[in-house]
Amino acid sequence: MKDKEFLISNGVNIEKSLELFGDIETYNGTLKDFVSDVPEKLKKIKEYKEVSDMANYAILVHSLKSDARYFGFETLGEMAYQHELQSKANDMYYVTDHFDELMMEAEKALRIAREYLGIATTSDTAPVKDSVVRDKTILVVDDSNVVRNFIQKIFNDTYEVLVAQDGKEALSIIMGNANNSNIVGMLLDLNMPNIDGFEVLEYLKTHNLFLKIPTSVITGEASKEMIEKAFTYPIVDVLNKPFNERDVKRIVERTIIFHDAM
Repeated sequence: MKDKEFLISNGVNIEKSLELFGDIETYNGTLKDFVSDVPEKLKKIKEYKEVSDMANYAILVHSLKSDARYFGFETLGEMAYQHELQSKANDMYYVTDHFDELMMEAEKALRIAREYLGIATTSDTAPVKDSVVRDKTILVVDDSNVVRNFIQKIFNDTYEVLVAQDGKEALSIIMGNANNSNIVGMLLDLNMPNIDGFEVLEYLKTHNLFLKIPTSVITGEASKEMIEKAFTYPIVDVLNKPFNERDVKRIVERTIIFHDAM
């Protein structure tokens, strides 16, 4: 593994990233998730672009933007942000004209990360956790592998952490554990492919599960309209991305208090 000066010399804003991750060891460990996660994300982005599915394209470039900013790849983050804006506006001309630039910048970020970590392949993957609820369980629902694994690392010694990459997986976990008594809180992203966070919130509302599964929203979509819509449901709180370990611990503590008070 190279020194962090290697990152700085390649334009990575490592100091800003360390404000989020707290220390270089946590940054390094979570960067491995970035290297594992991004190739599949780029593949899906390309697939959505080829079929002109701008809704799901926007969701994934939004996720790529967040991940890039977490790790200090600011040029990639800005490019992904522009693609997010233009795809939401259904501007296929912009997406097509600038797609290769986005892919090249993403590959550049991956090359820098791999060289820094001293790995040559993307075979390192996070272990898959089962969906059996154990004592004191937190459910984390986010389409970013980086976010999911970051939160897992924070609470590894405190709670069982179940993860879902979209609302469909989250609902499968919830419905597969009928009494949900051990799920003491859920952190839920809003902007996800397949089934999004609002559909999960609607399911909880319809089945009167908010008291059993206190839920807080974690989102990079900080529009006033979306936050106001989230608060039409009896959620505990909203945490905007990017966030650090202290922020996550605070919102989890607040969320679990609601469960323990029941």
